[in-house]
Amino acid sequence: MNALSAVFRFQVQDAFRSRWLLVHTLVYLVITEGLLMATGFSDKALVSLINVVLLLVPLVALVFGVIHHYNSRDYTIWMLTQPIKRKTLFTGLYFGMSIPMILSFAIALFLPFAWHGGLDPERGMRLVSLIGLGSLLTLTCAGVAFGLAVRFADRVKGIGLALFLWLTFALLYDGLVLIGITMFDSWPIEKALLVVMLANPIDLARLILLQLFDAAAMLGTTGAVFTRFFGSATGVMLALTALFIWTATPALNALRLFRRQDF
Repeated sequence: MNALSAVFRFQVQDAFRSRWLLVHTLVYLVITEGLLMATGFSDKALVSLINVVLLLVPLVALVFGVIHHYNSRDYTIWMLTQPIKRKTLFTGLYFGMSIPMILSFAIALFLPFAWHGGLDPERGMRLVSLIGLGSLLTLTCAGVAFGLAVRFADRVKGIGLALFLWLTFALLYDGLVLIGITMFDSWPIEKALLVVMLANPIDLARLILLQLFDAAAMLGTTGAVFTRFFGSATGVMLALTALFIWTATPALNALRLFRRQDF
């Protein structure tokens, strides 16, 4: 067994022993089951799940990710005394924490649709899209969480910053954009709004999902401008490309910090 697989296996086992992961799975399972029952097992359940996923996935990945890395600090320091490259150790730690969260999230969304027989081809593709974009957001926020845990030795500061980032991107961002639009309504700000849209991975995921689900009325201000400027198909491809960049950038930044950090 090489070093990468050993680190990855240890992290996965540690994550599956955590109560956080069990709670994470049960919350999504209960919410999905409840929405299916409340909507009469219709497609409205999937649309309702969009906002649930966009709010909870980043929150759990950021907070659980930061806490997990703080709790694993002694293990990380011990592994750094072994003949193992920091890049290899980082890769095992990052994916060993991220993949269990993705699996628990995916299983919790899939099972209720499966046991109620709600996986016709169209609904199945939409569910796969929702799980796929939720997985990308998990990887994105896991990278941010890793970077915060490495950058700040103070646990309280790291968790506080994680919550602040989630609050800003998930809840406050669109409100601040709307205030900006109101203040500069006489200016040609469409292109600036497109840049603003690309700066928020949660908005990007929302845009892609609502385009795929034909729910244009829920796009919001930045999403409506983005779609009008680029068109539906082009907008989705551009947003998806930007989201992949968002997924890679925090992880690469966390790796850079991890390589330089003097533990």
